[in-house]
Amino acid sequence: MGSGTDTGARTNGGTGTGEELPRLLDAEADEAFRTRWHEIQSQFVDDPRGAVHEADELVTEVIRRLAATFADRKRDLEGQWSEGEDVDTEDLRTALRQYRSFFNRLLTT
Repeated sequence: MGSGTDTGARTNGGTGTGEELPRLLDAEADEAFRTRWHEIQSQFVDDPRGAVHEADELVTEVIRRLAATFADRKRDLEGQWSEGEDVDTEDLRTALRQYRSFFNRLLTT
């Protein structure tokens, strides 16, 4: 399964770092998950147990998608610096900054 993530950035979401943080999900996936959540909530009155079961499944699916997104991002970061000994200091500085953004994103999720 591809990550389907949007590589666009957004503001720091309160990290205090002033850096841009990558989106976790593309807009389409975000909207689809939110739509499903609203549907689950609306069925609670008629089927509380079923709604809770579906909420559990939805949360599990979102966690899986986020885990795939983070794994893809980590692999991308590793690819920027780990190949070969001829990586210059500027490339390493850029990689460290991107790791910092990724780290902050992990902590604000």
